[in-house]
Formats: sequence, C-alpha cells, structure tokens
Amino acid sequence: PPPPAVERSAAAPGLWYEKAAAGDRRLGKVVTIAKSKKFRDNHGKVLLEGHRLIKDALEAGAVPQTLFFSTVGHLKLLPEAKIKRASLVKVKFEDIKTWSDLVTPQGLLGIFSKPDPAKMSYPAAQLANSLPLLLICDNIRDPGNLGTILRSAAGAGCEKVLLTKGCVDPWEPKVLRAGMGAHFRVPIISSLDWESLPTTLPAGTQVCVADNNDPGSTSLPRGAASAPASPTAPVKSSPKAAPEHEDEEGAAIPVQHYYEDWARAPVALVVGGETQGLSPAALGLAASTGGRRLLIPVVPGVDSLNSAIAAGILLFEGRRQLLWRHKQEDGRHKLP
Repeated sequence: PPPPAVERSAAAPGLWYEKAAAGDRRLGKVVTIAKSKKFRDNHGKVLLEGHRLIKDALEAGAVPQTLFFSTVGHLKLLPEAKIKRASLVKVKFEDIKTWSDLVTPQGLLGIFSKPDPAKMSYPAAQLANSLPLLLICDNIRDPGNLGTILRSAAGAGCEKVLLTKGCVDPWEPKVLRAGMGAHFRVPIISSLDWESLPTTLPAGTQVCVADNNDPGSTSLPRGAASAPASPTAPVKSSPKAAPEHEDEEGAAIPVQHYYEDWARAPVALVVGGETQGLSPAALGLAASTGGRRLLIPVVPGVDSLNSAIAAGILLFEGRRQLLWRHKQEDGRHKLP
C-alpha cells in the first residue's frame, strides 16, 4: 500500500499523488531551474509550464520527473500512461503563482529531463512537411526573439535549428513561452561553436545570410541582421551586376534580394543578433559554401527589421522556393 501522504486521484484512478508539505525543498528547485542556465545544464533539467507545452513535450517523448499541480483536474488533461512514472505533487495555487513566470498561471508546472533531439519523436505531420532547410542563429540574445524564430522555423518546416554559442538558452522560460511548442516540433541543437558547426550540416549545404545592407545605397548602416560592410568595398550602382560584399577574410559574397532565386536543397540560413549582427565566422561559412547575402529592402529611413521578423520572411520564402523547385522537377520527371 502507498504511504499515508500519498493519495489516489479520483479524476485519474491509475495515478497516485502526494500533497506537498510546507517548506517542501523540491519547490525551491523550480525557481532555480527557471532562472539558472548553469543549473539546467549541470543537472540536465528544464522547467515547463502550462497544459499545452507539457502535453506537446510528453507526446514528443520528453521525460517528466516531477509534475506540480494545483487541482487534480489538471492531470485529466494529460496522457496518463506518460505521467505515471513521474512524481505527482499537489500544491497550493498560491505557491504556483509565486513561482510562475506567466501573467495568468494555469496551475501546472513540470520538471523534465532536458530533451535530447536525437531521442525525440517529433509529430508525424511535422516530419512529413520537413524540408532540406536549416536555420542557424548567430548571437540571438533576446528570449522573445529566439522563441518567435523557433516558432517560425517549425512553421516553415525547417529540418533543424542550430544555435551558436552566444545565443540565449532555448530552455529559458521566456523562450519556451514565445516558442509555443516549437521546441517539441523541430530539433534544436544549441551551444555550437563555428568550428564544429559545418559537421552538423548535410553535405553540399549552401549557407546564406540575412542582410540589411542595401547595396544600392551610398551608406551601409549596420543593423539587426547584418554586419558592417568592408569600408573599402566599392558600392555598385548597376542593378544588372550582382553586387558583392567582402567578409573579413576578403572572400566576396554576392548580395541579392530575398525573393530572387537562392534556395537550392540543402540550404541553411543564418540570422544574426539584434546588436552585434553577423559574426565574421558566419560570413566566412557563407563565402566558403558559395552562399548569398539576402537583402530585405525596406523604405528609406526605416531602421533594419527585427531579427525574428527577418527570419520569418526569409524562411517562408525559402520554403516557397524549395517547394516550387520540387514541383518543377516533378513535372520534368513525368514528361515522356
């Protein structure tokens, strides 16, 4: 028989839970996991909040360790078989409110083992619509921006997302909130250094970079998704000749509008951070793979686009081009 502190759930008879005593030490761990990347990394734990995110995580194969809930009804909304082995702890809603990062807490928090992309089972519909399109995040430090970018990457059918060192931790609560479940729809590989990054790309990948330096302009401002142009690079005004920018190693990278042809499978897109822009390593990788600088033209006088918006525009344009090319090739194969 279970110990006296443990009760059977009437809402889900197969589940046993315990009521947290005042000063339960596990409760303090919630705040530590939420606030400390070091703790998350060292202990291999992440904190998830709310029904939708926890359900998405469970369905993708993430392993729950402890679930805290304010009413037994919360357990009914989760797949019973997947939460049986977790510690289920009933706590006061006031306590959850104290730890919660949400404006309107739902009364459900979960400590999970940090998900391993290699062991996850992503949704069948996501895999069926996946394309040879990868996203590389370069110094994206704003949590809301990274979460929004991950959501766009899942929506566009990216094969995977690679985060370089210098990006905000994708398992930070604000990133999880903005990602709206994207963490459990697309593989996310974080803390990569530029030396090892090429080994995670499919053979023959062309790397393109998001750029906001307009080659038709005499001033080339530095902005959200770019790096400064070489001060010695001449500005080419002829629209017919493909303008080029030089990276720090002197290799020229052609510049073109984002709606022109660039997405040939497999392709990777680099989006730079809000303050530092693209790193020299990103530009070097683009140059070495025959990539392009992709320009999203904006009205003169308007500052560069937010990196999350730029990523969304480019990813969906890349998707459109890849699907169009696939359709064209299909049509050719069907000809006698």
